[in-house]
Amino acid sequence: MTALQPTANAANTAPLTAPATPATPAIPAKTWIAVIGSTLGAFMAVLNIQIVNASLADVQGAIGAGIDDGGWISTSYLIAEIVVIPLSGWLAQVFSVRIYLLTNAFLFLVFSAACALAQDLPQMIALRAVQGFTGGVLIPMAFTLIITLLPKAKQPIGLALFALSATFAPAIGPTIGGYLTENWGWQYIFYVNLVPGAVMIAMLYVSLDPSPMKLSLIRQGDWLGIITMAIGLAALQTVLEEGNKDDWLGSPFIVRLSVIAAVALTAFLIVEFTVEKPLLNLRLLARRNFGFGMLANFLLGIALYGSVFILPQYLSRIQSYNAEQIGMVLAWTGLPQLLLIPLVPRLMQRFDPRIIISVGFALFAGSNFMNIFMTNDYATEQLFWPNIVRAIGQALVMAPLSAVATAGIELENAGSASALFNMMRNLGGAVGIAVLQTVLTKREQYHSNVLMQSVSVLEQATRTRIEQLTQYFMNHGIADPASAANRAIGAIGKIVQKQAYILAFSDTFYLLGVALIVALAATLFLKKPGQLAGGGAH
Repeated sequence: MTALQPTANAANTAPLTAPATPATPAIPAKTWIAVIGSTLGAFMAVLNIQIVNASLADVQGAIGAGIDDGGWISTSYLIAEIVVIPLSGWLAQVFSVRIYLLTNAFLFLVFSAACALAQDLPQMIALRAVQGFTGGVLIPMAFTLIITLLPKAKQPIGLALFALSATFAPAIGPTIGGYLTENWGWQYIFYVNLVPGAVMIAMLYVSLDPSPMKLSLIRQGDWLGIITMAIGLAALQTVLEEGNKDDWLGSPFIVRLSVIAAVALTAFLIVEFTVEKPLLNLRLLARRNFGFGMLANFLLGIALYGSVFILPQYLSRIQSYNAEQIGMVLAWTGLPQLLLIPLVPRLMQRFDPRIIISVGFALFAGSNFMNIFMTNDYATEQLFWPNIVRAIGQALVMAPLSAVATAGIELENAGSASALFNMMRNLGGAVGIAVLQTVLTKREQYHSNVLMQSVSVLEQATRTRIEQLTQYFMNHGIADPASAANRAIGAIGKIVQKQAYILAFSDTFYLLGVALIVALAATLFLKKPGQLAGGGAH
């Protein structure tokens, strides 16, 4: 990104070959204000996804949306977000970082408030799409400012702040969303952005120095790459969000979108490797640390967003928890991170960052494996320690993984690196949720078939249970023995289905654990930190 302000020029102009000195150059207060303000924006953008998801049923009911159509309230936001993330580096050069970031921060707040006033589903979908387009800007821009404004020695602190948006926000989102919905009303899941948003805008306004716009870059833009990328990512995101509900390739709509996504993204790759000035420098993926860091980050996205999706599903469907109760359970995956993440930069000074990343992935994987033997009574108390272990693992992963992956990235490639790194984590989340939805459905069917073989009416134990339940229903107001027997068989069917779902949920946690083990393996290919000191944007 070439239009960045000279806020940290004192820190960024030191020659690479200069001998190490005991004193670190002083970083202007404005630089820290810019970094904190931008990471607050990224935190709000990520938080907004989970807050709304936690209260989606209430929002759907309030605006008269069905369950199937209501899913577009989230899908429209996610499509817009994943499309704008890769565009942000280039657009920041065109309009300048200050104008681009402040404008989108302001519009994010405007459309957040507007969502609370939506009267019907079409209004809500349109408003959420624009909100996602503006909120999506805040995520990569925060990452870009950290790796361009801060000197290498201070980047772990900035990346720890960014980790609060990447890992803490998804974990704490359902807690905040559930509380606001149950106690204040669903509108407040959108109004909650206004106060911290005003603080964010004030911080960015005073800290980002003006710089000239470069509107001439619009004519030089990689428009074919932009168009193919936007079409491809929008189609892919829609397929991932709606595929399970529409029976994947059993739906002509999903088949058409899949073909469009494959063709458009293939064309995008060809364009990016052949044009003189590509939108994204995909050659960065050939760098060992960035390439393996991206793979680990993609798998982290699968587990991060997948676990935030699957736990509320389990608690709602199996334990009949409401939004606030679900939020209180998930709070223990969020609150410990608030204490641990600020300590990670100190750990990175004392230990090899690759070890910290590996320990983090191992703990995160272990927390999922702790949930693979779930029973009917598996609820708040049983989830406490897995959630604590998960919180520790997540806190240890994000900042050192970001630091190791982006070490050696030049200033001119910072925008591409930020866009790719953040896009892949979000794309991993979309893939993870889509896979988990499908696995949950298929494994429930599998376990139901297996369990039903053990509850055949030919078995004496099954006939005895039916007789007991029939007598129970007759004692509670059903006079007709045949009707009572039918109710008894139906009740047994529900018990079997519930147990099948519990086993299926256990399978999804196993799958998440395996994904994190693969991510851990990817970190073993990262270079030693000592080999990274010679490169970078400084």
